[in-house]
Parts: sequence; structure tokens; C-alpha cells
Amino acid sequence: MKRIALFPGSFDPFTVGHKDIVERTLQSIADEVIIAIGNNCDKKYLQSIEQRIENIRKVFENNSKVKVVAYDGLTVDFAKQVDASFIVRGVRNLKDFEYERDIADVNHRLTGIETVLLYTKPEYACVSSSIVRELMSYHKDVTELLP
Repeated sequence: MKRIALFPGSFDPFTVGHKDIVERTLQSIADEVIIAIGNNCDKKYLQSIEQRIENIRKVFENNSKVKVVAYDGLTVDFAKQVDASFIVRGVRNLKDFEYERDIADVNHRLTGIETVLLYTKPEYACVSSSIVRELMSYHKDVTELLP
């Protein structure tokens, strides 16, 4: 049976760690990854939904096992629509872990869908997408932080 992992709207093409998590998911626990970008995220990013999706597709343009889509509503409802085997979320630090663990517990109680929490490799742990976006807004060179 094909195992599909859903990576919800937290994916950011400006975070090296997220690319690493998707690649490790494909190597170890899933046959396909769907990166799902919520249509309600426009306000917190410098780019439109369309621009974000296009940038993420560019990161994975040579990998047919990664799909990028937009969705409305709750992540868990969308996970059921695409028949996801589980949801994958990235964790950078202990604070992230506590939050993500609570989200995973709620999602499981509501839908029965399990969430897999993967720690970002240590070399990527300090590079949050919000830090990269802020540096970019000041026209700083962030190329070594990008996937």
C-alpha cells in the first residue's frame, strides 16, 4: 500500500531544515509527500499563496514524489481528503516539540490520523523561516540558509 505523508502549511521554501525533513520522510517512512499550503496563510508571509507554491515546487522540481497543493479548512480534514497515511511536522527545538506534540494529540483525537514529528538536523535547527524572511526584508544575503 502506498504511504502518503502530508506536510502541512508550515513548510517554507526558505528553510533548509524543511527540505531536509521532506527528503528524510521519503527515504524512511513514505512513498509520497504532499506539501499542503493553507489558503489562509497569505498574511504572515511576504509572498502570495501562488508565489509560495511555485517556490516550493522549484525546490522539488526534480522529485516526482513531492506534490505541492493549496487547501482550505483544517489540515486534518485535508489529510483525510487526500488519504494521507500520516501527517509529518518538523521540530527545531524543545519549545517546538511541546507545541507540535499538543497539535498531534488533538489531530489524532479528532481524526485518528497519526502525526510523525521529525527533528531538524542540528545544523539547520537555528534557521527558522521567520528569521530568514526578516533578513530578506533588509536585503541581507541569505543564500547559505536556503535549500
